[in-house]
Amino acid sequence: MNIKEVAKLAKVSTATVSRTINGSDKVRPRTAERVRKAIADLKFYPNTHARTLVSGRSRLLGLIISDITNPFFPELVKSFEGEALQHGREVLIGNTDYDPKRMAACIGRMMERKVDGVAIMTSETDPLLLAELANREIPTVLMDTGKSSPLSVRVNIDHAQGIYEALDHLFALNHTRIAFISGPMNLQSARVRHEAFVSHMKANGVAVDRTLLMTGNHRTDGGVQAMRQLLRLHKPPTAVVTSNDVTAIGALGAIYTAGLRVPDDISVVGFDDIAFASLTQPPLTTVSLSRVQLAVTALAALEQLIRRESTRKIEYRITTHLVVRQSTRAI
Repeated sequence: MNIKEVAKLAKVSTATVSRTINGSDKVRPRTAERVRKAIADLKFYPNTHARTLVSGRSRLLGLIISDITNPFFPELVKSFEGEALQHGREVLIGNTDYDPKRMAACIGRMMERKVDGVAIMTSETDPLLLAELANREIPTVLMDTGKSSPLSVRVNIDHAQGIYEALDHLFALNHTRIAFISGPMNLQSARVRHEAFVSHMKANGVAVDRTLLMTGNHRTDGGVQAMRQLLRLHKPPTAVVTSNDVTAIGALGAIYTAGLRVPDDISVVGFDDIAFASLTQPPLTTVSLSRVQLAVTALAALEQLIRRESTRKIEYRITTHLVVRQSTRAI
């Protein structure tokens, strides 16, 4: 089956079929609908590689994430891919696993596939790699990193607001001996959350005990290890805030293994509000960061860059807010 057969069945020229496949606005809607029906009836699959060579556009977007095993990112991928499909695009996914070499390999693979744009939903980006994307004029959306330019925009997450709300909630429950388990400190998002915790404690006149500041790895084992260290202190915390929900789940496990109960013996607050957060025992109080809003914003910004609709430097902001469940209580 080839494009000539599609044109014959739809009673149009091969050029019209080609324009319809490539999403051209020069084809009238009713004609395009007839072409798409012919394509479906004949089970014709366009040669995407040939289309890329002819049009210079692959209809392919790159999406780079940090850790596919963290439920936050599959939820983000699902939302981003759903939005991309509505725009007639496919998504090439790269997982860095927090490894700079894998990040470089992901970007290299996307340049080889001639993606029309890249959404980098991780904050450990090498500036040299961003410069390479800019040199090749590949539109790029960045999360919490880089600088906005005519071919790139930055999506900023309000990490601090979420941390402030988590602490205010714990203060209202009479907690002052509060621990914090951060993510890897080479990540900007982890540093921002850590700094927000320290600054808001001080702003509320609460002394920051450095023995209560732990560094995790944004995974459950890091949460377990950090929580065990906190529980071994001569004076353990009455509450703990974690840098993400996966870490919080690890902390819950360590607390249970130690023979203690949440929230009776210690309160726990997570960050991200992944789907599992409402299913833990007890359900986790956490800071909600909408993957849907993040995906929709990133995709819309990328489409605007691809169409060269604006040359102004633009930045977007994603808000966060506390979701109170049963893992926190007053003392």
